[in-house]
Amino acid sequence: MLLTEAQNINAVELYPWIMTPVIPVILVVLAFNFFGDGLRDAADPYR
Repeated sequence: MLLTEAQNINAVELYPWIMTPVIPVILVVLAFNFFGDGLRDAADPYR
């Protein structure tokens, strides 16, 4: 339901708050990315 409404550009224009779940998803993805980069740098045997 929410995804279907978010795909409709008119709904996003009228109700921009339906896109708010995007913010935590992006933050979690970035956090895992930076955490993985940190682990790779810490465990790099060729440094």
